[in-house]
Amino acid sequence: MADIPDRLIALERTAEEERAKLAGLGGDDYDAQWRRWRTAAEAAQAAITEHAKQTEANRHEVEQAVKKAVRHAEEDPAE
Repeated sequence: MADIPDRLIALERTAEEERAKLAGLGGDDYDAQWRRWRTAAEAAQAAITEHAKQTEANRHEVEQAVKKAVRHAEEDPAE
């Protein structure tokens, strides 16, 4: 897999950080945080899809490379 752009890593990292913030929440707080996570995740997915199209790469492989780069760069923020 070719180099993964920093912007994709940053978007995925943001989505993971927003997901981690769901831990321990309930009710309206959970719902509001879930929407923030969903928005961040959708932005990351859209950017991955666009990058794959532009580079004629396999979308799934790009996504996996981005996730691997994020998860290996730091500990899982949900833990």
